[in-house]
Amino acid sequence: MPLLVIPLFVVALFVIVIPLSLVQRYRMGTSRQRARGWLATLNLVGLSLSVVVFFTSAALTSIWIPHALTYSLAGFALGMLLGILGLWLTQWEQARDGLHYTPNRMLVLAIMLIVVGRIGYGIWRGVHAWRAGADDPYWLGVLGVAGSLAAGAIVLGYYFAYWFGVRRKFRRHAARAR
Repeated sequence: MPLLVIPLFVVALFVIVIPLSLVQRYRMGTSRQRARGWLATLNLVGLSLSVVVFFTSAALTSIWIPHALTYSLAGFALGMLLGILGLWLTQWEQARDGLHYTPNRMLVLAIMLIVVGRIGYGIWRGVHAWRAGADDPYWLGVLGVAGSLAAGAIVLGYYFAYWFGVRRKFRRHAARAR
């Protein structure tokens, strides 16, 4: 009996922690921050690795799930466009201690809503697909995996373009300060 409590505790923990982490992500994503070249470079390297792993996974997934790679590429392109829009809408301030920026609240909220919406939709579709045909070996395809990959690609594309722009803006600011 006590072993059955552990999975319930883990699920309850996720139910509590995920909304809190999303609120914290929004707060950090919309706060005024100092542009740092090393941080932008580190984020770009990490995002580059994530993009490679993501598209490799999407290509492999497309063997079983139709349009997975196509949706991922389209989502990444849309995310890049949103990242460029985000850079354009960001408030940039040149201060004595360096370059500061404040991302656009509405765009950060929109990116978060994409993530939350796809998580919620995936759970909803998963429950209904499982009930409808748990014996069907292709029930996973009904979950909307390609759409979930597209949503993930939007987020990756947005942050990749955004951090690329922050790094570029920082380097220009540092070159002018010399």
